[in-house]
Order: sequence, then structure tokens, then C-alpha cells
Amino acid sequence: QVQVEEFGGGLVQTGGSLNLSCVASGPPWSSYDMGWFRQAPGKEREFVLGIKWIGGTVSYGDSAKGRFSISRDKSKNTLYLRLSSLRPEDTAVYYCNVKIPVSPDAAFARGDSGYWGQGTQVTVSS
Repeated sequence: QVQVEEFGGGLVQTGGSLNLSCVASGPPWSSYDMGWFRQAPGKEREFVLGIKWIGGTVSYGDSAKGRFSISRDKSKNTLYLRLSSLRPEDTAVYYCNVKIPVSPDAAFARGDSGYWGQGTQVTVSS
């Protein structure tokens, strides 16, 4: 059984930062990739950042470049998301995604396959 759980969401003022984490438990993770998505009220789900577990190649969503960063700790099966210079439009539920890559060399897939956490709410006040 695969379990995925996010931590670290909360309320922050414009310009502030938050550190999110995602813990995946269950099977061995050497063949899995992990990433972050978000969904704001009334909007479509949006890809934020993804990382290949082996090699660490990062894929960037349009809103993430320059302000957000992703990393992982393979020994802890944990994924991290650093949110910086936050704006009200960053307000959303942030979801962790764990999936088997299409191929070893393929970039992180942005579809809805794999396993998902319940999400953690990030609210940026103006």
C-alpha cells in the first residue's frame, strides 16, 4: 500500500515563505518520481515542480521559476517544496504526486497518474 501525505501549509503574508514536505511510505522508491501540483479555487489544477528520483532532473511549471524550488531526501522518502516571495495568487491547495516514470530518461509526467496526497492549504494574505 502506498501512502502520500503533505505537511507545512498555512497562512503567510505577501512576500513571505513556506516550506512544504511530502512523505511517501510503502514500496521501495528508487523507481518513482515525485512532484507538486496546486489548485486554486475556481481554477484548473496546475503543475508546479517535479523531480526525477534518480538523477534529480527538475521540471518547472511556469509559475515556479525564480521563486519556488524542489528537492528530495532519498533516505527519508521525502519531497520538499520551498515557496518564496509568495503572492495572493499563489493561494491554493498544494498536492504531492508520486508516480512511476514512463521511462528512465523521461521528464516528470504532468498528468494525473500515480499516487496523490490529500493536499495542504497555502493561503497568502494581501
